[in-house]
Amino acid sequence: MTPTARAAREWAIRCSRTSGQGHLPSSFSIIELALSAYAVMRHDPEAPRWPERDLFILSKGHAALGYYCVLAQLGYFPPADVERFGAYQSAFGCHPDRLKVPGVEASCGSLGHGIGIAVGMALGLRIRGSARRVFVLVGDGEANEGSLWEAVMVASDRRLANLTILYDHNRSQVRCLQIPNPTERFVAFGCATAEVDGHDDASLVAALRQPADTVKVVVGRTVKGYGCASMEENFFEWHRKSPSAEVCEALLSELHAKAV
Repeated sequence: MTPTARAAREWAIRCSRTSGQGHLPSSFSIIELALSAYAVMRHDPEAPRWPERDLFILSKGHAALGYYCVLAQLGYFPPADVERFGAYQSAFGCHPDRLKVPGVEASCGSLGHGIGIAVGMALGLRIRGSARRVFVLVGDGEANEGSLWEAVMVASDRRLANLTILYDHNRSQVRCLQIPNPTERFVAFGCATAEVDGHDDASLVAALRQPADTVKVVVGRTVKGYGCASMEENFFEWHRKSPSAEVCEALLSELHAKAV
C-alpha cells in the first residue's frame, strides 16, 4: 500500500467517524483503482475544468467517500473539506455531485448509470476528433444491471478506444447473483481485457498503459475493506457502519500495521 493510498484510507476512516456515514469497505476496494487511473490521465487539480483534461467517472457512486479522499490526496481540495461528508447541506454527499465537488465529472448513484454516461462521453469526444479519454470505475454489484452490459455492447460495437473501464471485482455479490468470471465476459463482449491485482499500483498502471484499438477493460481483483483486517473479515457488517471513537483508533492501527 502506497503512502498516498494509506492516507486516503486513513482520512476516510476519520471522516466516517465524524459524519456517522458508512460504505467504508466499498470505498477501500477502489482506492488503488482510482489512483492508478489518475496516474495515467491528463488532469490538473488546480484547473479541474481544464478543457483538454481526461474524464473520470465513479459509476459505483456509493464509494464516494473513498473517491473524495483520493481527490483530496491529488490536490483537488483540502482533505479537511471532506470532514463534512454526508452532513446537512454539505457539498460532499453520500453520492458524488458534479455541480458541487471539484473534479467530479458525473453525478452518479443509481447503479449501472455511470457507465452509460461514460460511453456517451467517449463517443461524443471521438465524433469531435478530440484526443481526450474517458475512464469509468464500475462495481461488481452494479454488473447485475442490464444497463451496464448494454453500455459495454455499444462501446465494443463502436470500438471506443478512448474508453477504459475499471472493474472493481471485490466479490460483494457472494450472497446473491455472482459474476465469478468477469474477465471472460468482457472478452466475450469484444473488449481488450486485462485482469490484475487491484491493489497493486504498478500492475494497474501497466495494464492501463497497454495500447488497444477498442474499449479497454481492467479487472482489478480487490478486497472490500482492504487494509483493515477486521473490516476485510466482516465487510457485510460494515456495509453502512460508522466507527465509534474506540473502533476508529483500532481501524487506524490495523491500517498502519498493513505491510507496504
